[in-house]
Amino acid sequence: MLPRAEQKLQTRQALLDAARHLMESGRGFGSISLREVAKTAGIVPTGFYRHFCDLDQLGLALVNEVDETFRQTIRLVRHNEFELGGITDASVRIFLDVVAANRAQFLFLAREQYGGSQPVRQAIAKLREGISSDLAADLKRMPRWRHLDDAALGVMADLVVKTVFATLPELIDSPGEPVPGQLSAQAKITQQLRFIFVGAKYWQGLGDLR
Repeated sequence: MLPRAEQKLQTRQALLDAARHLMESGRGFGSISLREVAKTAGIVPTGFYRHFCDLDQLGLALVNEVDETFRQTIRLVRHNEFELGGITDASVRIFLDVVAANRAQFLFLAREQYGGSQPVRQAIAKLREGISSDLAADLKRMPRWRHLDDAALGVMADLVVKTVFATLPELIDSPGEPVPGQLSAQAKITQQLRFIFVGAKYWQGLGDLR
């Protein structure tokens, strides 16, 4: 028999997995019930409350989980950029590999950034802001962006992160072969990021807007 603490951790993880499983069928987090999550995890509904006080708290745990995965991915991309001299294509490939390996987590992130649970939406917005801030700090260390001040670096980082978040649904649920004349989701995000980086390379600021 498993130690009590380990068994509790396993049951908690089973509840997180159950929620993601229910959402993989196309449902939003706000449409699943506590009873469904408990049943899918193989426990009685009252057992849910030993781990979470309500579904919103479970949703926040799901955000924390994908936050850690996202930040691990950024560290891989950062290593590719700083240590290996990577380019946009390689960085996108790294990101897509992690998304594919953790599809359920990123599916939750893609859908619930505009979902029905306010605490979850707010947590995802905070996650996005934190990633943007970290990216701006990374960009500041790169010689190619020395001509940009902190405000411009912040705008650039915000554009990159919002582009990635906006493209997540297409990256996760690709419609298959793109129609003639249209880019695949991977090609589209690569081109979008190139637009941002090329524009930033030649950015001279807006001057005095007063």
